[in-house]
Amino acid sequence: MKNDNLELQTWADLPAELLEMIISRLALEDNVRASVVCKSWNFVANAVRMVNQSPWLMYFPKFGQWYEFYDPVQRKTYSIEFPELNGSRVCYTKDGWLLLYRPRTDRVFFFNPFTREIIKMPRFEMTYQIVAFSCAPTSPDCVLFTVKHVSPTIVAISTCHPGATEWVTVNYQNRLPFVSSIWNKLVFCNGLFYCLSLTGWLGVFDPSERTWSVLSVPPPKCPENFFAKNWWKGKFMTEQEGDVIVMYTCSSENPIIFKLDQASMEWEELKTLDGATLFASFLSSHSRTDLLGNMRNSIYFSKVRFYGKRCISFSLDDYRYYPRKQWHDWGEQDPFESIWIEPPKDFSGFS
Repeated sequence: MKNDNLELQTWADLPAELLEMIISRLALEDNVRASVVCKSWNFVANAVRMVNQSPWLMYFPKFGQWYEFYDPVQRKTYSIEFPELNGSRVCYTKDGWLLLYRPRTDRVFFFNPFTREIIKMPRFEMTYQIVAFSCAPTSPDCVLFTVKHVSPTIVAISTCHPGATEWVTVNYQNRLPFVSSIWNKLVFCNGLFYCLSLTGWLGVFDPSERTWSVLSVPPPKCPENFFAKNWWKGKFMTEQEGDVIVMYTCSSENPIIFKLDQASMEWEELKTLDGATLFASFLSSHSRTDLLGNMRNSIYFSKVRFYGKRCISFSLDDYRYYPRKQWHDWGEQDPFESIWIEPPKDFSGFS
């Protein structure tokens, strides 16, 4: 009789605590699928469902002190005045923090636009604004990194951390030619800083060991007219769940996406993001998973059309731009006019 009762039990009979433990470990897509099994599964799935927030697009004013923030989900724009940023240029963003630089005084500082907290850093001359940081400056693990071209075979790498009194600069010899320019891209991934050069070579800096090397990985296989059509100007790099992702765009051409296969040390071209979303901007780009709606498996660019009501995006599911024929030639865009930034947790203070 005992065995007969066990055979009659179904997945719907799982104890609520065990069901919650299982469903809480599912990705968003699987969570949604589980929610249609039955009423009890629907209740648990909705209770534990975690949905990530999309970044906001922050616009820098050419004049004045009012900054605009665009929410691509609600398609709303918010304006905030930041007199403390007067005369500053944004260099990078991560974990909701901005890294800024004042050219006239060589002042470097972090700023959180939603808490208005400021963290000052030692003075430093940033020639190209090619700089990144590993995590929020409130973390003891935060490291700032910048690389400067000295000669075809030498780069100067400078590092600093919150609380330091000066930057540390060391010259490194390159095994392969590596030219640092304003078109380089930086990203922090798996404890390392990756720097993609103008021509597609990848330099790697280990902040814990203070070592630098240029990987012998051939650049991503790009179109033959790569330089003639300015593909290199529409270049973006980000980190996605431990992988380095590089994307190229050019005018009306469809984006080309590559992932660094760290096992074979080759660039693998991607035809899908497996539901993830890329947010591309010149100074720093971001990746998100578990976004609701039609934002998944898409690329969102830092340009808004239709009177500020819709972000230009490219869907890898439909393999087309939205809005249709609203692509943008990134070679013509001011690279320092906007940046994607993590939004505030509480929206109540915005109207």
